[in-house]
Amino acid sequence: MLQLILHYGIHILGPLLVAIIFFRKQWKRAFIIMLLGFLIDMDHLLADPIFDANRCSINFHILHSYYAIGVYLLLALIKQTRLLGLGLLIHIVADAVDCWFMLF
Repeated sequence: MLQLILHYGIHILGPLLVAIIFFRKQWKRAFIIMLLGFLIDMDHLLADPIFDANRCSINFHILHSYYAIGVYLLLALIKQTRLLGLGLLIHIVADAVDCWFMLF
């Protein structure tokens, strides 16, 4: 239960807090753009089975690979793509929580 709360808490509260703290004037727009980070879960459709509670998404799915994470870091550094990059990185952090819980 704690894993579920942390995972989805980071997915939702992470972008919300970043939007409110760093993009105060347009926090709603920033929040919505960062939520687009959920779209990288489309790569789960390529896996068999599509969902496996005991699978670490990091470096398993193509859009969760280390190479993709490098691209997300670059996107976060560029002003025009910063919000999308931050949303994608927050998504990766949320998914990494699942991997961390699998260790214990």
